[in-house]
Amino acid sequence: MRAAPESSCRLVIRTVRSTMRRFYHARMSATPPPLSKRAVVDRYFLEHRAKVLDIAAFLDRFDRAQGDGTDDYRVTALRECCAVLLDGKPDRARRVLELLSDHSAEPIAKAPMKGATGAIELQKKGAI
Repeated sequence: MRAAPESSCRLVIRTVRSTMRRFYHARMSATPPPLSKRAVVDRYFLEHRAKVLDIAAFLDRFDRAQGDGTDDYRVTALRECCAVLLDGKPDRARRVLELLSDHSAEPIAKAPMKGATGAIELQKKGAI
């Protein structure tokens, strides 16, 4: 008597897995056509306009600030990223990420602080 519920459970599991596989493959093979340039602008412009204004406000704030730190590597990296954005070459997101990423393979002995800085010093990276 116990064999029937066990086999029906297996059948349900098999059916669910099969349905999930079909759904996954149907979704993966049916990629939507790319958006037109106009549609991309219509959908994303305002969001990215705000991000550009944030960067401009940060750079203005930094320029008005007093004291040391004019050669801060994070601001230098941000300015380098802005140059990449305007160079017209493809793969901007990848190139910006690579510019901000630490590609070293060797672990450091001790972290200098808790958390991350979001950029790597170009001297350490070997770019300068």
